[in-house]
Amino acid sequence: MEQNYFSPLSEKEQRIKLKKKKWAQIKKNRALYLMLLPGIVYFLLFKYLPMGGLVIAFQDYQPFIGILDSPFVGLTHFIRLFTEDTFMMLMKNTLIMFLLNLTISFPFPIILALMLNEVRSQRLKKGIQTIIYLPHFMSWVIVVSIFYVLLTTEGGVINNLIEQFGGQRISFLTSKAWLRPMYIFQDLWKGAGWGTIVYLAAITNVDEQLYEAADMDGAGKLRKMWHITLPCIRPTIVTLLILKIGSILDMGFEHMFLLMNSMNRDVAQIFDTYVFTAGIQNGQLSYSTAVGLFKGVVGLILVVFANRLAKKVGEDGIY
Repeated sequence: MEQNYFSPLSEKEQRIKLKKKKWAQIKKNRALYLMLLPGIVYFLLFKYLPMGGLVIAFQDYQPFIGILDSPFVGLTHFIRLFTEDTFMMLMKNTLIMFLLNLTISFPFPIILALMLNEVRSQRLKKGIQTIIYLPHFMSWVIVVSIFYVLLTTEGGVINNLIEQFGGQRISFLTSKAWLRPMYIFQDLWKGAGWGTIVYLAAITNVDEQLYEAADMDGAGKLRKMWHITLPCIRPTIVTLLILKIGSILDMGFEHMFLLMNSMNRDVAQIFDTYVFTAGIQNGQLSYSTAVGLFKGVVGLILVVFANRLAKKVGEDGIY
């Protein structure tokens, strides 16, 4: 009596089979991959390819002789960065702005999304969404210009109102004390509405049966928010929080640069504006590259650390 034995595929045959399967999937979904192509090309050209220029952080780069012929100076620029008095000022200003952003700007879209989710009238809900989304499509130049017109001491609407009520005009635009509140308020006004999109999308995936069970138990809206909605969108919150932590030294150049002037420079100067000042205005290209590389390395370390911490507490993380 003959017996048929199953002969397993060799390792080489398994690799070939897996490779064919992957190519079959790519061919099947070729339209989706073609849609990804512009984004991939963008990141290759403007994100990864320029990383080769980071070598000038270790050189005394001279544009006229090029990267290959510029003299190598090792860690000289990094030593200068850490030993100058400017470093502590930059670190302090950047960390304060980051903490304000993390404690105010980050949770505000979550609160806004929870409130919008409770609006039952679809017409009212869409109207509110449209109004709060509009500032996102304005450039920082327009946003800062609008606030300049409102807050300037020479004919500004806000100062005119303060004066009419018996107060004295306030120099919002040049005051060190008002810079950070003004920065955060503008950041909220421009970005909070757009930031709710991700959270509203996550809320739509919450199982409606959970809310029905909570209604049967007599839970109110606040309890349903706290015990159902927030736990269900927690993975989304954690993912965005990890990415936010990674940008601890990357607060954005344009917004702060437009708000900064000679009167508030001591509190407005952050790493992003300092890179522009040192590199473009003062022509210290190697030194500014070293500052930018330091920012990137710190951000990478914090993303890895935050991701591991998230996995230890039971979350998925970003990778």
